Amino acid sequence: MQNGAVTSRILLIEDDSTIGEVLESSLRSHGHQITWERTGAAGLARATMAPVDLVLLDLGLPDLDGVEVCRQLRRAQPGCVLVMLTARAGEMDVVVGLEAGADDYLVKPIRLTELHARIRAHLRRNEGPSARSVPPIGDLVVDVPRRRVTVAGQELRLRPKEFDLLARLAAQPDVALSRETLMSDVWDEHWFGSTKTLDVHVAAVRRKIGEIAASTGARVPEIVTLRGHGYRLVLDAPDNGYGSS
Repeated sequence: MQNGAVTSRILLIEDDSTIGEVLESSLRSHGHQITWERTGAAGLARATMAPVDLVLLDLGLPDLDGVEVCRQLRRAQPGCVLVMLTARAGEMDVVVGLEAGADDYLVKPIRLTELHARIRAHLRRNEGPSARSVPPIGDLVVDVPRRRVTVAGQELRLRPKEFDLLARLAAQPDVALSRETLMSDVWDEHWFGSTKTLDVHVAAVRRKIGEIAASTGARVPEIVTLRGHGYRLVLDAPDNGYGSS
């Protein structure tokens, strides 16, 4: 195992033998425990057998639609990190996959240095600024050590990266955080390219907080968009209604 590598249980779902062999060998050389399945059905079956830390999912599978596999994987392994491997670089394809439950995506051909950097970043979930306890914001409580969010005592269910994003924003309420800062702290300090992942996760967190606030009448903060810069978590924002765009 290389110095600094983080050992994890990884489920690889990839039908291409050449790509699969390269990924499996490279990940094992970094000390990870790898299970490689070549079809969506086999991957889903494996996901029901034991917990995994991270799934690498090829969207172009021969037997099942990759996005539907993504949805079912999220239900089977709600706490894992789910990374899509896709040749579909189009923005709509990426958004659909993220909305189906993925935390991140890599576009083929995959650079191994980028793959390992992303895995390290995803598995550092409990480190960095978001790992510190944060005070309540209105009726929103982000319990970082327990990775639990409540609104007026009612639990808010978030996916892993949704929690990390909200925890990072809540660590500095009322502070303007740039897109680059959020991508670095929540995803990868070496991130480059599109930040569509961030936008989709912000939209999901807004929706979930808004739904629970509407049902409970709770006082909750809003994620305000700062055009050309990033986002800010604000209690009692001046606009009307939850979820500034």
